[in-house]
Amino acid sequence: MTNASLSRTDLRSTWNRFIQRIGVDPWMLLIVVSMVVFGMIMVFSSSWDVSYQYLGDPYALFRKQLFHTCLGVIVLLIAAMFPLNFLRRLALPIMVFSITMLFFVLLIPSGDEPRRAILEGSVQPSELAKLAVIIYLAAWMESKGERIRQWEYGFIPLMGIMALIAALILKQPDLSAALTIIMVAFVMFYIAGASLVQTVSIVLGGAGAGLLLVRITSTGRARWQDYLAGLVNIEQASYHVQRSLQAFYTGGIFGRGLGASREKFGLLPVPHTDSVFAVVGEELGLIGAILVLGLFTAFVWRGFLISTEAKDRFSMLLASGIAFWIGIEALINMSVLLGMLPFAGNALPLFSYGGSNLLVTLTAIGLLFNVARQKSSQRGRKPDVTSLDIGRRDRRRSLSRVSRN
Repeated sequence: MTNASLSRTDLRSTWNRFIQRIGVDPWMLLIVVSMVVFGMIMVFSSSWDVSYQYLGDPYALFRKQLFHTCLGVIVLLIAAMFPLNFLRRLALPIMVFSITMLFFVLLIPSGDEPRRAILEGSVQPSELAKLAVIIYLAAWMESKGERIRQWEYGFIPLMGIMALIAALILKQPDLSAALTIIMVAFVMFYIAGASLVQTVSIVLGGAGAGLLLVRITSTGRARWQDYLAGLVNIEQASYHVQRSLQAFYTGGIFGRGLGASREKFGLLPVPHTDSVFAVVGEELGLIGAILVLGLFTAFVWRGFLISTEAKDRFSMLLASGIAFWIGIEALINMSVLLGMLPFAGNALPLFSYGGSNLLVTLTAIGLLFNVARQKSSQRGRKPDVTSLDIGRRDRRRSLSRVSRN
């Protein structure tokens, strides 16, 4: 063996020992830190004018986001160390709590305004519902085992669960959140081992459900009509999309410069929340937009890689669901602002201003770190949790309880 080969072997061994010592996937850590720091910079750049106009302090919104970021990092660390076996047992209570919150927000009188938040708009139950659904479905699908391929134990109960959650969120109304949760659930069901017929049914059913939601809701119909009109003539697209495309156009390849956006001064709607990616495109140009896209692509790639090396089925489904959820949220947000999809109110994770979305996203990332941390320590060992479904086939129980050791 040559000295070069020995050197590479030593480096690889040192790197593996370093990963095991820190207990965190280093590449995912680098990606997440880069996204959080980049996101904070863009929140400040896009929010100071709005903050000054409405609060009289250009730093007010940034300070709130900074506070939520610090709080989110604490929650991330807790989630990264939280026992996954115990989380599996808490899956049902978490789901019940989330459904209760979705009911509660509908009881708040708001006139004709959307009922999406409580505590003066600081808590959005639909954001919590996204993570709650992932945790619950990971535990539920693991408990089903191979019987997930049976219609009465897998597909039909899943449709019932998703119908309940989607109906509650649509009453707020929040069409984009409902569609996001449905897509995440269907992808998790496919990963869990859905049969070919069920997979085709998922694709057709998902497309049908999306079309139905668009047709039966006034918001969905208006957005779909604006989207179709914009495909024919960009001047007929919604005002939001027109201003967003203008921001990207004026940004060019290298952008106007950090903080030099003009569209954020009253032209681009909500520049610090749903439209922050357009501010990135105007200030940092095509280079900045590609950088954001590259960070999310790397995040999804690393997230699914972590899921393939998970110690058990629950961890695998949990990591897959989280990676896909954050990735699809980002893809929808960026595609909408580029006029590639009908308008949706999805935030850009870790970049858009908003406490609920940021805290829930960082909590989910903490769970992803948790799965990655345990894969190295559990490699070579048998899973220490055995999935047992207490439902008996002759009684036709459709929803099983969370498995115990």
